[in-house]
Amino acid sequence: MLLEGVFAAVTTPFYPDGRLYFRKLEHNVDRYSRTPLSGLVVLGSTGEAVMLGDDETRDVLRTAREAASADKVLLAGVARESVLETLKLAEFAAEHGYDAVLVRTPNFYAPQMGDAALLNYYRMVADASPLPVVLYNIPKFTKRDLPVEVIAELAWHPNIIGLKDSSGSVDAIAAVVAATKSAPRRKVTVTEIFAAVTGRMLEAEPAIGAATFVSAETLGGGAALAVAPPKPAIKTRAKEVGFQVLSGAAGTVFDSLEAGATGAVLALAACAPQACHEVYTAWKDKDPVLAQEKQERIRRASTRIAGELGVPGIKFACDWNGYYGGPPRMPLLPLTAALKAEVSEILAGIRN
Repeated sequence: MLLEGVFAAVTTPFYPDGRLYFRKLEHNVDRYSRTPLSGLVVLGSTGEAVMLGDDETRDVLRTAREAASADKVLLAGVARESVLETLKLAEFAAEHGYDAVLVRTPNFYAPQMGDAALLNYYRMVADASPLPVVLYNIPKFTKRDLPVEVIAELAWHPNIIGLKDSSGSVDAIAAVVAATKSAPRRKVTVTEIFAAVTGRMLEAEPAIGAATFVSAETLGGGAALAVAPPKPAIKTRAKEVGFQVLSGAAGTVFDSLEAGATGAVLALAACAPQACHEVYTAWKDKDPVLAQEKQERIRRASTRIAGELGVPGIKFACDWNGYYGGPPRMPLLPLTAALKAEVSEILAGIRN
């Protein structure tokens, strides 16, 4: 699976009493599907995945998948502290048409999560997962930085295709890119313009030999029935990729791309997808001056809203910018009036 461009870290909508608000999830995912984003991550940290029960997790994954456009790459956050429970969710994600799974570092038994335990956990998940695995390093929450040496070794596993690094360190991303440079390269299916081809796109292909016209003779002498021709088959080609590294920090997207990242999974893209994507587009067009200008445009929002205020800040920013944010799930608290005013001021120049 090709992991390039900007992905939105989707929020999970709730009613004020904490119940899941599925209609608003559908609304948000439908809107994201109309943006130039490469894809969506459902139930990552921004999605409050740790706040959901297993049944709720499955309901959210199902709802988001049904609302998403077929051309958006879908990553499912499936991490649980045990290998067995993580694999149960990975299987569910595969059954519902996701393209890869995002697996956060296990952390509850942190003193026992040495390199050997982490290697074993990820290898066992990747061995049995029906979907490609993307490692997820977010040390500010897990209190455990996934070591570069461990990542480099896991990059050789045939079912581990990349990493989302949310350490916020460009140096860390550069170190991972350098350490995984010799990992085996894979051939992935892409479109003629080198965009990702998802499994759902292929499932939507017209059946070979499907009828598109019913003749008058077939109708017994009646008038010929014109039927709309099927959608043209997707023309694909193969692209060779190595171990793919995605940045998790909106404030350093440009520098991360320069360091070798292939894209980014951003909480800020949940409320400002266009502004985040413009950094990548300018960089891809080899216009570093414009890319840096676009980066500066979102730097303050990244630092304050996504980095410091976290989920409550992102959710209010979604409300402010035309998406549904709603309240976070308790014990997280919504923003105060003063913080809402601050976020509104920061976002004044980042409309979508």
